Amino acid sequence: MTKSIEFSRARLVAPPMALPTLEIGACVEFYGIVRELEKGSLLKGLFYEAYETMAARQLERIFDSLRAAHPVQTVLFIHRLGWVPVGESSLFIRVLACHRGEALRFCGEAIDRMKADVPIWKVVAPSAR
Repeated sequence: MTKSIEFSRARLVAPPMALPTLEIGACVEFYGIVRELEKGSLLKGLFYEAYETMAARQLERIFDSLRAAHPVQTVLFIHRLGWVPVGESSLFIRVLACHRGEALRFCGEAIDRMKADVPIWKVVAPSAR
């Protein structure tokens, strides 16, 4: 499995897709977008911080563990750090696999485990409205 884990302070832009093999039958892409409401509070955006080295190691472990149950060929993970305004993406994940079920399950479980176990934090910035 090819893994790419990146952290960026720039606006997220999905890189062009490159198929590692012509046996790829599924591409699942997920964008996590900052919403206007967080627990009932109106927001201008969120500020993200991460312990990047530890986060990357933990994501590697998560992806390796998930691959045993959901064989995929490629995972591209990009998380934005710093200020992310409402309506912009804080997270992008692309999963390539031979079959859609594996790609869908891998992506969903990776996000759930990232939120539970990876040292990436968000700070809520309430709106003045």
